[in-house]
Amino acid sequence: MTKAFIAETLQKSAELSGVTANKVAGNLIDAIVAEMKKNGKFTLPGFGTFTVRKTKARKGVNPRLGTPIKIKAGKTVRFKASPTLKKEM
Repeated sequence: MTKAFIAETLQKSAELSGVTANKVAGNLIDAIVAEMKKNGKFTLPGFGTFTVRKTKARKGVNPRLGTPIKIKAGKTVRFKASPTLKKEM
C-alpha cells in the first residue's frame, strides 16, 4: 500500500480534490508514526496492531566480503493481524 493508493481511495470515497486527498493521506501517515513514537504501538480495530520492538546489537557477515561486522542495536516495526482480518483472508 502506498501513500498514492491511500490518497486515491480517500479522493474517491470522500469526493475530495487530488491535492486535498494527498494532504490528508500524508497527515494520516504522520499521525500514525507520531502515535507509534509516543506509545510504541498503533492499533487499527478489525485490521491489526503495529508494535515497535527493540533489536539487540549482534554480529553479522558482510555478504560481499564475507568479513564479520557489528550490527548496532535499533528498532523495528512488527505487525500482528487481528482475528477479523485473519477470517477475511
